[in-house]
Amino acid sequence: MKYLIVGLGNIGDEYADTRHNIGFMAADTLAANFKKSFEVARLASVARMMLKGRTLVVIKPTTFMNLSGKAVRYWMQKEDIPRENILVIVDDLALPLGALRLKAKGSDGGHNGLISINETIETTEYSRLRIGIGNDFAKGQQVDFVLGRWSAEETKILVPRIDITVELVKSFVLIGTERTMNFFNKR
Repeated sequence: MKYLIVGLGNIGDEYADTRHNIGFMAADTLAANFKKSFEVARLASVARMMLKGRTLVVIKPTTFMNLSGKAVRYWMQKEDIPRENILVIVDDLALPLGALRLKAKGSDGGHNGLISINETIETTEYSRLRIGIGNDFAKGQQVDFVLGRWSAEETKILVPRIDITVELVKSFVLIGTERTMNFFNKR
């Protein structure tokens, strides 16, 4: 069985360590946990790993956030991965910093990466893990906040939550979305 794990973010040094790149952070931590590294491939950086006989194809799209769907569709088709075996990891302003919410399907919530994926693969029926980045910004400052770098205080909260994200991804692969939701969404 194959699984496509998608960490959303933007490529380039100017976006490294920004709130909008939390999906990249989670993907990097997952790969490090398996002692794997990413290689640049078509439309994404890709790392492959095995977990109890299951193949994880972990991608970080190189298409920028607004075109993430192109990378997701390409790797779904290339690897012949059904939508029920897709997990997209994304930042969420509506959740408190470090909160984790796994859903089996749902709306884009105004997130450009999810909008692109929904339009490109023509469904909202795939799992997504939303990681809370908080919403501590003044009116009209949303873009600056999302593209801003983590503070030292935020990093202290976030690092252990990213480690839990790795365990959540493993659970998703081994026992599925519903059972994983029941366990992790309450933590």
